[in-house]
Amino acid sequence: MPFLSTFRGRLVIILALLLVTTLGVQYLLNLRTQQENYSLRERQERAIVAGFAVGISSVTSPDRIRDLIELPGQTLLDEESRRRIQDIIVVDNEWRIFDCLAPENLPTAGPNGETIYRKLSDLKDLPPLLEGTRLGTDISKFPNRPAAGDAGHDGEAHAIPIETSKGRWYVMVLLYNDKTAATERAAQPLLYTLGILMISSLITILLVFQFTRPIADLSHAAREVADGNLSVRVDETRTDELGRLASNFNEMTAELEKKTELEAKLQQAEKSAVVGRLGSAIAHEIRNPLNYINLTLDHLRSKFAPPEDEKKAKFDKLTLQLKEEVARINRQITDFLNYSRPATADLRPIDARQVVEDSLRIIEGQAEEKGIVVSVSELENVPQIIGDPQFLRSVFNNLFINAVQAMEATGGKLNIRISPSEDAKSVDFEIADTGRGIPQENLEAIFEPYFSTKETGTGLGLAIVKKIVDIHGGEINVRSTLEKGTTFTILIPASRED
Repeated sequence: MPFLSTFRGRLVIILALLLVTTLGVQYLLNLRTQQENYSLRERQERAIVAGFAVGISSVTSPDRIRDLIELPGQTLLDEESRRRIQDIIVVDNEWRIFDCLAPENLPTAGPNGETIYRKLSDLKDLPPLLEGTRLGTDISKFPNRPAAGDAGHDGEAHAIPIETSKGRWYVMVLLYNDKTAATERAAQPLLYTLGILMISSLITILLVFQFTRPIADLSHAAREVADGNLSVRVDETRTDELGRLASNFNEMTAELEKKTELEAKLQQAEKSAVVGRLGSAIAHEIRNPLNYINLTLDHLRSKFAPPEDEKKAKFDKLTLQLKEEVARINRQITDFLNYSRPATADLRPIDARQVVEDSLRIIEGQAEEKGIVVSVSELENVPQIIGDPQFLRSVFNNLFINAVQAMEATGGKLNIRISPSEDAKSVDFEIADTGRGIPQENLEAIFEPYFSTKETGTGLGLAIVKKIVDIHGGEINVRSTLEKGTTFTILIPASRED
């Protein structure tokens, strides 16, 4: 099998794609952040250069800084740079503020017309001065020098020296610097990284669940098998190792199910063999005395009947009851032997209705006496069935007798319906009565041997019915409702000639 079509191959490919995607997205996000930082730095540098240009122009021009930046059509300071510049301070060689963008720091006129300048050292709350090392010893004159600057200030200051005819002057540009925005920009790559890791982790978890689901299904199915449910199957549509494992598991459970069924059939066969040998051994010993008792009763009725009518009627009633009990015992022995013996059926094409009518003769008298109406309906084009007449007569005898016994107290209706199956490969016999019905909890057990709800029943009648139907390759089903009746449905294969 090619590596790429295996479970391991697919997992490696997916993890590799996930890694490449994660790194690619991380690279793009970092590149975007870096470009934003470059753009911000570039705007800052333009503002610094523009601020220095304005400061130098104020030194060489009679106009103040504020006048210069408010001149129509001026090109020294654009709107972007103006928003970034907090202040522009020009300091003379005596460290006085010669010019300033902030009006409160500009020189003022004294009472005698003299000019009063503010000292640079008088300014407070200045942002820290950056790159102060190039200013030499003059750095000590700046109140916002790096050693004394306020590290918590939201701005930054830049200063350059200007050599004039009066000595060295300085132009200092103060810029706004939003530390919150800077912090957010610094944290942005980390947030992106965390987001990518969370998405990658979520995808990995989903993939793990997707790839391990067959293993979980196999584990669940194995527990089901351990609990005795051999009919469980798992999905085997995959084409990788897990698919082959699922296929092997299904084959294993199918073989175990077959083995269990074979063991159950073997146990049933062994049980039937034991019962058959036991039944054959006791049949002769029981039936000979029964035959003798039956003949003796006939002899007593013919030779020793009392002459008085009243006594004779009572005598006949007692002897008939004894003969009925002997016949009942004989039938039970016959049922016992029929169930326990290996059955060999003489299968041949026979008429379906004829078998039913032959069995109905057994119950005609009793049904009429109990007020039970019997009806037989046959649809057109019912084919012949392939079966053993004697065996099938035993099937319908048992079912008809059970139906009559279920209705003997109240009377009712016994309807037999014969019809071809939907695929025309079988004949459907439906035997429905309006008797007392069968409790739902007993429906699954009625075909088991020796299960009976009758005090005098052997529990072999319906077991024999099920056995004969199985011998014919047919199927029997039952549905019942208490106090409404019971319906047996038998499917017998149709004759191939039809």
